[in-house]
This record gives sequence, C-alpha cells and structure tokens, in this order.
Amino acid sequence: MTRDLIGYGRDRPTIEWPNGAAVAVSIVVNFEEGAEFSIEQGDPTAERVGEVMSVVPAGVRDIGMEQIFSYGMRAGLWRFLDALDRHNRKVTFFMCGRAIERVPSLAAEVVTRGHEPACHSWRWTTHAEFGSEAEERAVLERCIAVTEAATGERPYGFFCRGSESIHTRKLLCDLGFEYNSNAFDDDLPYYDHDAGAQPLLILPYSLDSNDMKFFHPNGFARSAELVDYVIDALDVLIEEGRRGAPKLLNIGLHLRITGRPGRFAAVEAILNHLDGLGEQIWVAPRLEIARYFKAHYPPLPKV
Repeated sequence: MTRDLIGYGRDRPTIEWPNGAAVAVSIVVNFEEGAEFSIEQGDPTAERVGEVMSVVPAGVRDIGMEQIFSYGMRAGLWRFLDALDRHNRKVTFFMCGRAIERVPSLAAEVVTRGHEPACHSWRWTTHAEFGSEAEERAVLERCIAVTEAATGERPYGFFCRGSESIHTRKLLCDLGFEYNSNAFDDDLPYYDHDAGAQPLLILPYSLDSNDMKFFHPNGFARSAELVDYVIDALDVLIEEGRRGAPKLLNIGLHLRITGRPGRFAAVEAILNHLDGLGEQIWVAPRLEIARYFKAHYPPLPKV
C-alpha cells in the first residue's frame, strides 16, 4: 500500500450530487458498545477511553467502564433512533460484530428502521494488529455472517478503529465490500486501483466533526461546541460547492457519548440545522453515496 500525498491534486473533479446539492452529508452512528476491551470478555485489560480515564489497574475488571459503554445500548440507542425517525433521516451505523452478537434484537431494530449496517470490525479495535491475512479474513467473514443473521442484510461498507492493515483493502475486494472508509485523507470519494482485482471505492471518514472529541483532552466540552464546528464545516463546504466544487462532510456520533442528554442537544441541533438547509445538502447513508458515486463517476483507467 503506497502512500499517496497528491490525490486529485489541483485538478479536482467537479462532482454533481443529487438535486444539485453543494455538499453530501454522511451521518454515522457507531454501534460498538459491548465490543470494547474488557476483562469480562477475556481481554488482558479494560478499555481506557471513556467519560474519565480509568483508574482501575490493568488486569482487574472495570465494571464502571463497562457501565459507561452499556449506557449507549440501554438508553442512547433509543434516543438516536427516535430522533432520526422524527427528522426522517436514514443514516449509516458502524456496527461491531461482537456488539451485534450480544444484542441482535437491537441490531435488527436499527435495520428495520431503514438504516445501513456497515462493518466496524468484530471488536472495537484496530486491524493494523492482525498478524496474518488469513486471521483478518476470518474476522471479516465472521462480521458478515453475524450481521446477516441478526438483521437480514450483509454489510457492504467497512471502517475499523484506528487503522486498517496492509491486507485490509484486498480482503474487502475479495469479500464483495463496496466501499472502505478507513481513510482520513480527502473530502471526496476516490478509487484505490491497487486494492484488488477491481478498484475499490474509498469513501473517506473524518475524526474532527466527531463526538469522540468530547472524550479527548482539548476537544469539545459543551454540546454547542460540536454544533458550531459542524455548522462552520457546512458553511465552508456549501460555499465551495456553490463555486463548483461540491464535497463530502462526515458527522460521527456514538451511542454512549452524544447519546447522553447533555450532549444529545448537539444531535438535535445538528439535525434541525440540516433540515433547514433543504436541497443545498444531500444527506444519505454511506452505501447510497458510494453507489451514486460509482454510477456517475466510475473509475478511470490507472495512469
């Protein structure tokens, strides 16, 4: 996998989104609670990233951290699903296979309400750590199987925590995935011609307009900070789109983070703002964006 520092370069393509929208907006809700590191699941240590930094010694079960994560499934999920229904928004859920396995009825509810189930690996962890291509393939196949069994749909998109491995994109091609989102390097979809037998569509994700920053030092503290950040990003991208250069904006959310009442105010404010923008924006699940892009902007021969 060769690092590309140029991408589209100066001659960026002019993308025409549906209805002449200036920006395509992808809302992602992460469904990973129950798949985090925990002694309860046989891991050597518990997850360290939560409302506060864990003070429980490594190797000792951190029931408090488990409860912080459990809140996302027990309470946050319903807050999200009901709000998305009220605003008539269909979005993408990045779903860990282990989380689906533990709460299949909740995963089924997500898909029943019209949302896309994308693969978020088996556990909430990085694929960079896999020791072999065969091991990684087995994990992806397991994710596909458990998602299909619980929801009736297979995942066609992929994103894992941290980083993909040097084998991930080839495996995604082999297993029939339609897009990969382990990319933070552009505002537009693009193709990886070296991923496999066929070019793989890369639908970049982002970590800036993302509620994980509530859990990171020097990140967001109040819900209004996330709202302001997303509105600023939309303002910039809408203006660029009006000048003939439409792009993609990602908004990343988590059940246990913005699922909390004090931060859910940000979700409601963002959904209200998106509603007010009308056809200036196109809000769609990632698979819909991927299929639109492939249909209208197929890969060109590799130069």
